[in-house]
Amino acid sequence: MNKTAILLINLGTPDKPTRKSVAKFLREFLGDGRVIDIPFLFRKLLVNLIIVPFRAGKSAEMYRRLWTRNGSPIIYNSRKLSVKLQKNLADKYEVFMAMRYGNPSMNTILAKIEEKNFQKIIILPLFPQYASSTNGTIIEKALKIIQNRNYIPKLKIISEFYQNPLFIQAWTEKIKQTQFEQYEHILFSYHGLPERHVERTHQNKSCSEFNCTMEINENNSACYRAQCYENTRLIAQKLNLSEKNYTVCFQSRFGKHWLSPFTEDLVMEKAKSGIKKLLVVPMSFVADCLETIVEIDAEYSELFIKNGGKELKMVKSLNDDDLWVESLKDLILS
Repeated sequence: MNKTAILLINLGTPDKPTRKSVAKFLREFLGDGRVIDIPFLFRKLLVNLIIVPFRAGKSAEMYRRLWTRNGSPIIYNSRKLSVKLQKNLADKYEVFMAMRYGNPSMNTILAKIEEKNFQKIIILPLFPQYASSTNGTIIEKALKIIQNRNYIPKLKIISEFYQNPLFIQAWTEKIKQTQFEQYEHILFSYHGLPERHVERTHQNKSCSEFNCTMEINENNSACYRAQCYENTRLIAQKLNLSEKNYTVCFQSRFGKHWLSPFTEDLVMEKAKSGIKKLLVVPMSFVADCLETIVEIDAEYSELFIKNGGKELKMVKSLNDDDLWVESLKDLILS
């Protein structure tokens, strides 16, 4: 077989919005050493004895709010994307979709790929900006699975794509569709990370020493924060936004020493400062999921109104938009 396998991989989701299913998902997700980077035994005790017992119930409630008759949005949006990408690629490519945690699992999908004896595999984590706890863990697991094969095919790994022109254009067009000019301020919201995760990418020194919020340079090119700010600048340039009209921020934090400013805090601050209409762009998420539908569109919207704002609008994720499909095609064919 001369076809190339394309493997799109997203984070994952519980199989059902039940406490039992969510607990299983959390144990797999938080048990990953690239997500909670502490020694194995301490991580196991922390996850199984503290985090999961206390968070599973609340998380299950959030997943119930998220769930639709089609199931989890991250699954069906990713499936629609893979089907559309397949239609846009030549016959010599076959597109597969997997999740890092939960189902369809990487083990299962890579086994299917192995059965078909592909000569080349392109691994594409669906996270635009590189982080060890997203792209890093996906790539590591894929290589661990593939290394046990008798025949190891040619591999291409797309570890990040935040600068891809078509990806930038896809978000630009998506934002334009919201009539963004009607909003007083725009928050470009990225998933949070512990500060130490980004500092490891530049000799365990702070981002301020490498100008990470101002530019991409040879010392910070692998820094998640630097990539987020550069991603935002590229879109802001396309939209002709001045710096005073937008802010880069980070959501879904689990501690004090995480990347800031925090989206949640800015939502309250903007409302209290007199801003009535706020636009939020979920830049880390290419498929709508818990963090977009529940955290931003529901919880942050309620928070904004509670503190004096009138309307918080979230720009929907790229999902299976045509330009997003074109950008993936461009990444694959490059």
